This record gives sequence, C-alpha cells and structure tokens, in this order.
Amino acid sequence: MRGLHTDKTAQVIITGHAFMQNLRRGHYELATDVPPTRRVAAAFAELATAI
Repeated sequence: MRGLHTDKTAQVIITGHAFMQNLRRGHYELATDVPPTRRVAAAFAELATAI
C-alpha cells in the first residue's frame, strides 16, 4: 500500500509543497532575476552551489 503512513511523512510532503509554491511565486530571494517559468530550476541550481 502506498501513501502517507505516518504524520511525519505527511508533514514532510506538506512542507515541501509549501516551499515549492512559495519559491515559484517569488517569496524568496532565490532566482528573482529569471523569468517565473525558469525560477524553480534556477533556484535549485543556486541552492546546489551553496551546499
């Protein structure tokens, strides 16, 4: 059976979804200089170089 078996896994999915939505909408100072259609990819590239 697939799905969210515990509250912890549900919280991880919800938090990740909220982060992606906020990133796409430009609420963070990541990839603000690129068009919205490329913002998520550019932000992950910036995060990858920071880590």
